Amino acid sequence: MDAGFSITLPRQAYTVAVVRDILDTLLRRGGLCRECVDDILIAVSEAGANAVEHGDPAPDYTVEAELGPRWGEVRISHTGRAPDNARLAERFANETVPLPGPEAESGRGIVLMRYLMDEVAFQDEPRTMVALRKRRTICDHPWESPPPERATRYALL
Repeated sequence: MDAGFSITLPRQAYTVAVVRDILDTLLRRGGLCRECVDDILIAVSEAGANAVEHGDPAPDYTVEAELGPRWGEVRISHTGRAPDNARLAERFANETVPLPGPEAESGRGIVLMRYLMDEVAFQDEPRTMVALRKRRTICDHPWESPPPERATRYALL
């Protein structure tokens, strides 16, 4: 069984918790183990916080999630500009990402996303987007019912 959802929210800090709550329910009902769900929620929180903080002048951001039999993927995007597209893309693609100094208040989000997820990708056109992918593992439980003919999609209005 595949499941997914898409939601567009205002770029306000409280909306990151809303996304976390929705994803938590989707992922747990989809059979992912608590540890994998927690990893995804932390990575999505970091990406969502970045969209809220750096997504000017976009008034909102979008979160799309899909959960299939082998992978879970979450995409966080906005129409605002990325701070420095080339530098940001490099931080997502390099083998190692330098950590900020201990006194720095930010700069650890990309490191966390890359550590917690199996794949992390950045795209700056046509929307600034971070794609987070996590492979389903042996600790995850299969769907409780047999796969339906079509994928199930959920939309919040």
